[in-house]
Amino acid sequence: MSNKEKTTKTKTKTKEVPRPTKDQIISFIEDSPAPVGKREIARAFRLTAGDRIWLKGVLKELAAEGQVERGRKRRVAKPGSLPEVAVIQVDRIDVDGEVICHPVKEEADGKAPVIYLKPGSHRGAAPGEGDRLLARLKRIGEDVYEAQIIRVLGAGPARLIGVFEPTATGGIVRPTDRKHKSEYVVGSADIGKARPGDVVSAEILDTRGYGARRVKIIERLGRMGDASTISLVAIHQNGIPVEFPADALKQAEAAEPVTLGTRTDLRDFPLVTIDGADARDFDDAVWAAADDDPKNEGGWHLIVAIADVSWYVRPADPLDRSARERGNSVYFPDRVVPMLPEKLSNDLCSLRPREDRACMAVHMWIDRNGKLKRHKFLRGLMKSAARLIYEQVQAARDGNPDDVTGPLLEPVIAPLYGAYEALLRGRAARGTLELEIPERQVILGEDGHIERIIPRQRLDSHKLIEEFMILANVAAAEALEAKKRPAMYRIHEEPPMDKLEALRQALEGLGYKLARGETIRPDHFTGILAKAEGTDKETLVSTLILRSQSQAKYSPDNPGHFGLALRRYCHFTSPIRRYADLLVHRSLIAGYRLGDGGLSEDEAERFEEIGDHISSTERRAVMAERDAMDRYTTAFLAERTGATFTAKVSGVTRFGLFVTLDETGADGLIPISTIADDYFIHDEVNHALVGERTGLTFTLSDPVVVELVEADTITGGMVFTIIEGGKEGRPVKRGRGAPRRSGPRGAPKGRKRKPGRPRR
Repeated sequence: MSNKEKTTKTKTKTKEVPRPTKDQIISFIEDSPAPVGKREIARAFRLTAGDRIWLKGVLKELAAEGQVERGRKRRVAKPGSLPEVAVIQVDRIDVDGEVICHPVKEEADGKAPVIYLKPGSHRGAAPGEGDRLLARLKRIGEDVYEAQIIRVLGAGPARLIGVFEPTATGGIVRPTDRKHKSEYVVGSADIGKARPGDVVSAEILDTRGYGARRVKIIERLGRMGDASTISLVAIHQNGIPVEFPADALKQAEAAEPVTLGTRTDLRDFPLVTIDGADARDFDDAVWAAADDDPKNEGGWHLIVAIADVSWYVRPADPLDRSARERGNSVYFPDRVVPMLPEKLSNDLCSLRPREDRACMAVHMWIDRNGKLKRHKFLRGLMKSAARLIYEQVQAARDGNPDDVTGPLLEPVIAPLYGAYEALLRGRAARGTLELEIPERQVILGEDGHIERIIPRQRLDSHKLIEEFMILANVAAAEALEAKKRPAMYRIHEEPPMDKLEALRQALEGLGYKLARGETIRPDHFTGILAKAEGTDKETLVSTLILRSQSQAKYSPDNPGHFGLALRRYCHFTSPIRRYADLLVHRSLIAGYRLGDGGLSEDEAERFEEIGDHISSTERRAVMAERDAMDRYTTAFLAERTGATFTAKVSGVTRFGLFVTLDETGADGLIPISTIADDYFIHDEVNHALVGERTGLTFTLSDPVVVELVEADTITGGMVFTIIEGGKEGRPVKRGRGAPRRSGPRGAPKGRKRKPGRPRR
């Protein structure tokens, strides 16, 4: 064949390539990582120069139909796609160090896509939260992009939460956080849609300088005075993530119930869940029966079944990244900020009655004294026999069953209590530190207003579930050690030496001796608590011991759990609401070869880093929950200014006393300037304020009668003044080395100063 014939045949073949259909062109555009032009489309479908006019017309039709979107330089992309170059803002930096951004738009339609900053794309200091960047974007998934920084445009704005009040020239924002010392000014152009009394999120415009600082209102959160707004303030002020990434929500919505498959069928066991009446998710179920092994007379066989979250949330997937960032669920009186989307936390992973549910379960056998003899972990399918509440179970145990608990009393509830009594004997033998810490409960009416605040009950049914969960957690830690698998331990170290020495001195002053020169054990504290029980020093001794303890945290290293007197302990029983438990499940799955979703090598290598992160998210949650409770209590008492209350001194500082009301558990400050016609010396060792002239003494846990002077619903702070209280004592002789005065400098003797706001 001649060269001329070959050329002619090639040309003929090129002309015979068919033009693509509209659907093929749309698919190509949607699959492209960035907007494309006519040249890329023509090259992909091997179109000739003569086809360019036809292609231009097709793209014009597709744009008119809304099937593609035109951008800069006449490039086209999937509708809703981001441009090739855009301004983005850093949202957050997750535990993996992944920088997550969103596009900066005047108005965002629907949920913003997720943008991950490409590793190594920044020079110098890494971008921080709120920073704005000019970036080149590449689509790597459905509404997921990767960004390459072109230029850093500016540091992110600082935010605050406050209450908006209008003025003649615009308005002011009063911060809800007491760390902010002054109000902020907002210009009329920066008010947005805020109304008087709105709680708002505001961007601080003046980062330095003198005079009143200016802010711009970014978002309305709710109305000041509405009970529902209280939790929102605590959520935003403590930086609790609220919105789930779009890819995580999409993954959750696609999840489906599991079938039996290779799982162990536990549906014949009458497992039950026992929770509070206000519980929103049920992640643990229990069962017990007398052990039929004649070698274990008086022993028990227990099953604890836990929601199998690891089946739905796999290492490094969108749900996992989101759950790890949150670390845990956060609970408020009117809502939950969950670790997992509702489709999982309240549906597929919630052990709802009479529905098949995937679970991780452990069979445990204990002797008559509660000692764990052996255990067996498995992946199962269960069906809860009933959703029970604590009060209901306790009433049945006390002889008052209802229609639900009546049929379950003998076959289910009685064996649970039998096993519980054995576990109590084991707890006593270990010498566990027994500190009863009262909790408050906010009761909301149907319209959302605060009806009352009451102490939360502590029944044997509560303790039963706690003991079952502790046993399962111990079994999980033992199993992982036996398999030589990574474990995320829940650790509680013994009190540090400085706190222990301060505690010794304080207890000696009260007539109690804490031994020196020997290893401290929990039962040392328990013995002192037993001696103080029933005396006027009981509350003080309990408070002092509590404050001497180390903070519990998560770690791959295992110094043990001091408070529970356990050599090994981890969290296994709540993977719906705690990321630590999910890691333990994954390690067990890998160790026992229980199928998909096991712990990855990357996770195992980063356990120390992850442990630090989830310990910090737990502290953040505790602070937010406490903040909300203080604000609810202040709102509840705001209308009772001028009323008197019985209380106990809960804190002694150089600037005053903190008190806790007996009725509601509310906390507030008594400024030192309002206490009496005297100067006061702060005795740190004995946790007391002592009047220099009168000898009047106030000590931690002293009973007092106080009057509510101020209840600031914006900051959640309360100020009281003493009506009755304090003990007579000897005047303090000041000499060389004596403590400094704690009273207000220059206050005239013999004159009582007016109460004022607490020092902030």
